[in-house]
Amino acid sequence: MTDPAASTPWVRRIGHGELLLRHRYEMASIVNDILIAFWFIVGSLLFFSPLTTTAGVWMFLLGSIELAIRPSIRLVRHLHLRKVQKSIEHESDQDF
Repeated sequence: MTDPAASTPWVRRIGHGELLLRHRYEMASIVNDILIAFWFIVGSLLFFSPLTTTAGVWMFLLGSIELAIRPSIRLVRHLHLRKVQKSIEHESDQDF
């Protein structure tokens, strides 16, 4: 009996290390998205009073910085996973 996954070119096996990396970057992305929402919600609330408008502007600035961090997380994740995948491709049974 043959392995059906071996005959299909679209099946890709993911190792434990790669899966762990994906989960870590996903968690970083989720935390970043929560912070974006927090900064913009607090900033919006601070705009209701003229006394706290300056603090609201700072919250919007923080939210904007968090928006810039979002693609950075994705880029670092992509490069890190690519590096891990290349190192796995070059390993053989004799390397162990």
